Amino acid sequence: MNGYFSSAAVFLIDAVFGIYMIIVLLRLMLQILRADFYNPLSQFIVKVTNPLLKPLRRIIPGVGGIDFASIVLLFILQLLKLILTALAAGAMFSITSLFVLSIAELIALVLNVYMISILIQIVLSWIGPNTYNPVTGILYAINEPVMRPARRILPPIANVDLSPILVFICIGLLKILVVSPLIDLGYRLN
Repeated sequence: MNGYFSSAAVFLIDAVFGIYMIIVLLRLMLQILRADFYNPLSQFIVKVTNPLLKPLRRIIPGVGGIDFASIVLLFILQLLKLILTALAAGAMFSITSLFVLSIAELIALVLNVYMISILIQIVLSWIGPNTYNPVTGILYAINEPVMRPARRILPPIANVDLSPILVFICIGLLKILVVSPLIDLGYRLN
């Protein structure tokens, strides 16, 4: 019976922290990419993240258009998520292991956000091509810096854009060549 409760606790920790971390990451990405601040989705993201980011911004300033408070918040949330998950599962990690695993998980989160946002943009382009709504505006702002170079390498063929396939391949390679070795290192340091 105890295993069920620890599994439920791990699931809840992953879900709550994961959703909030995605929102904080989106805020950071939208700030870096200078997306439309007045978009309703942007306004939602700002309102949800302000309670934790405003106090951090008093201590950690932004530099060169990069919100370092958001980066620190993401790192702290990832550390807390790993610690709480380990406690719920009855495991322990060393501090160095936690730091390496946090970095690996944050890189994986960025890659997953890109993969999911590109997939959503593809589906929306099939359902309602050339239509605008707040979600497509945000997706375009996030994905275009990644998709533009991919389109230069692999231009559309007969009006079919195959560049997302190239981006998915690159994301898969980054997961294999960067994230997986970092996760392995994190577990070896434990």
